[in-house]
Amino acid sequence: MTDEGSTPVEVAPPGVNPNVPHSARIYDYWLGGKDNFAADRAVGEAMMQAIPGMRAMAGENRKFVHRAARDLVAKEGIRQFLDIGTGIPTRPNLHEIAQKIAPETRVVYVDNDPIVLVHARALMMSSEQGRSEYIEADIRRPKSILEDPVLRDTLDLTQPVGLTLIAILMLIADEDDPWDLVAQYRDALPSGSVMAITHPTADFNPEAVHQAVGAARGAGMTFVDRGREAVARFFGDWELLEPGVVPVSAWRPDTPVDDPEAAYYWAGVARKP
Repeated sequence: MTDEGSTPVEVAPPGVNPNVPHSARIYDYWLGGKDNFAADRAVGEAMMQAIPGMRAMAGENRKFVHRAARDLVAKEGIRQFLDIGTGIPTRPNLHEIAQKIAPETRVVYVDNDPIVLVHARALMMSSEQGRSEYIEADIRRPKSILEDPVLRDTLDLTQPVGLTLIAILMLIADEDDPWDLVAQYRDALPSGSVMAITHPTADFNPEAVHQAVGAARGAGMTFVDRGREAVARFFGDWELLEPGVVPVSAWRPDTPVDDPEAAYYWAGVARKP
């Protein structure tokens, strides 16, 4: 209990440093969630000062996940997913969307923020026919993820997999070669697999995005905006599905979009030959 008008004491789960901002919790703040701390909100607010529409952009990113998951299950026949950089669960989660169409769908979620794990166990309840699991791991260690016993027990890597990398690659600096990192995941998946990516960009509003990126970096975070060509490189020689690499709200929208460039993300989905 706290007195009216006082600031509540924020208690972090074990392993979570509430004084260090984390992308998953900042994103949670933008989406209106409550699993964030003062340090996360401070960075989120600073970025929103540069880009007032940040909350709406985060929402457009989530809508893309819904559309992509739906289409990959219904149109591409995908029945298993590897979602890296899951973030704090926001319903409907990917497995809920997929299992509504194909109840037997299996999903493995991966994130490196302990606070995500706290909620993953409670929220990611699978259909009886399918399965939903969570691994606490870092995207930068593909071998540890791909060889994890939980993943191996849940997914069949001889069958097509849907790999989703949603607003995660901007956390890897160019000098750490995120393109090679993604290639390691691509190489591990069989023919017929698909990969969905969203990535923030300064292409539509350089000044505002650079200010927002500066706010994140000023708080000690790695945050990289990338242009369309750099984002397209992540797909390698995989076949881009229509409409290609486009503004996130323009990827197979359910309703007409007035201004596709109002959300500063590139998005695309590609299939392995």
